[in-house]
Amino acid sequence: MTGLQLYYTHNINPRVAVAVARHLSSPVEFARYQPMGADRDAFLPLNPNSLAPLLVEDGTPLWEADAIALRLSRLAGGDFWPDEHAVEMMKWVSWSAHHFTVAGAGLVWHNFTAVSWMGPPDPAVVAGVAEDFHRFAAILDATLGGREWLVGNCLTYADFRVASALPFAERGRIPVDDYRNILAWHDRLNEIDAWREPFAGLD
Repeated sequence: MTGLQLYYTHNINPRVAVAVARHLSSPVEFARYQPMGADRDAFLPLNPNSLAPLLVEDGTPLWEADAIALRLSRLAGGDFWPDEHAVEMMKWVSWSAHHFTVAGAGLVWHNFTAVSWMGPPDPAVVAGVAEDFHRFAAILDATLGGREWLVGNCLTYADFRVASALPFAERGRIPVDDYRNILAWHDRLNEIDAWREPFAGLD
């Protein structure tokens, strides 16, 4: 196995990784797989988490969307993950991973993903997750009131990462409509083909 293979599903984190690869025109071979299903045993040696995304570079695996995004950014060069703003980048990547996207992804899970086998969600649980979302959405909305992008006045991976749950807003009932700065920012992201339709032409 040589070159770069990016294994993905259509979930939130793999979507980000595919969007990054396509935005950077990374020379990867895309492959959709089932890390917790039919492909689990074959891929456990490469990713013991049984999750997606997974980047395999010349036979060496790399898992976790943020690490994959950093590796692809380094291979591509440019300023998608700028060294000069490394601390600011990590602030937003970490904030997404621990706060904003956790809440957004939680709503997607309870309101959409798990419904097919668990039934309707517990309203009290959803209300608690929504409260977390509103708390962090207010912070993001205020931040975006004075800028178009999160870091360095240009598009970076920080924008992709923090926005990662927003393409699922409708199906996950993410209450984003009251945050006009977030909506305008995500509209700008949706002008980017790789973000708007990362799976276009793929399985």
